[in-house]
Amino acid sequence: MGNIKLSEISTRAPKEFDKSATKEKSAAIIKELDDLQNLLYAEGKHSILVVIQGMDASGKDGVIRNVMGNMNPQGVNVKSYKAPTPEELAHDFLWRIHHYAPQKGMIQIFNRSHYEDILITRVHKWCDDETARKRMNAINDFEQLLINHNNTHILKFYLHVSPEEQQERLTERLSDPAKMWKYNEKDFEEAKLWDIYMEMYEDCFNNCNNPEWTIVPADQNWYKEYTIASKLSDLLKSLDMKFPGLKK
Repeated sequence: MGNIKLSEISTRAPKEFDKSATKEKSAAIIKELDDLQNLLYAEGKHSILVVIQGMDASGKDGVIRNVMGNMNPQGVNVKSYKAPTPEELAHDFLWRIHHYAPQKGMIQIFNRSHYEDILITRVHKWCDDETARKRMNAINDFEQLLINHNNTHILKFYLHVSPEEQQERLTERLSDPAKMWKYNEKDFEEAKLWDIYMEMYEDCFNNCNNPEWTIVPADQNWYKEYTIASKLSDLLKSLDMKFPGLKK
């Protein structure tokens, strides 16, 4: 990926993408994902970890619901990471993460993830740069551990929303009854730290990029969902999975 600058990457779909046509393609892919996930579960040889990061109101919950919600819940787990509990803080920062690493046959989704420990912690200076570097090395080792020793395939998505779109979505939570439950006045305070967050994200991408991050334009939900559904579908198809047949 090289040294990236988020300010140079569009938060909107490429102009050649038509909304209606793309939504039709997404619907077909999402329907197919159900069959692919069933095959993954039945074969039991691979596991998938989907990491979803992004600023507040970038659409993490929505993409999980709309892209992964059609799959069999027996084979899909979602873990949303909040502020660490006292017990979690008494352990190393990956202790609470490793517990939810996917077993073979499963798709595990992280709504926020281990990357919070080198993002929000640095923005608020709870973690200094030296500690952050050590954590990045630990994250790289952890992901390679999953890949090399549990046949885990990792997809990492950053939902790239513009500050203007974020403000519009946060403000909408004040008036839309279906979204009021998401309102948190602290989100507006965090939004003021936008430039620092972008700097920390860019550092994260440049130092923890194996497996590679996908920067997903997220201002338009239809394109965001298409991008993530396509990536997951392509990965599952590449595994050349087969049903195991009758047990002997």
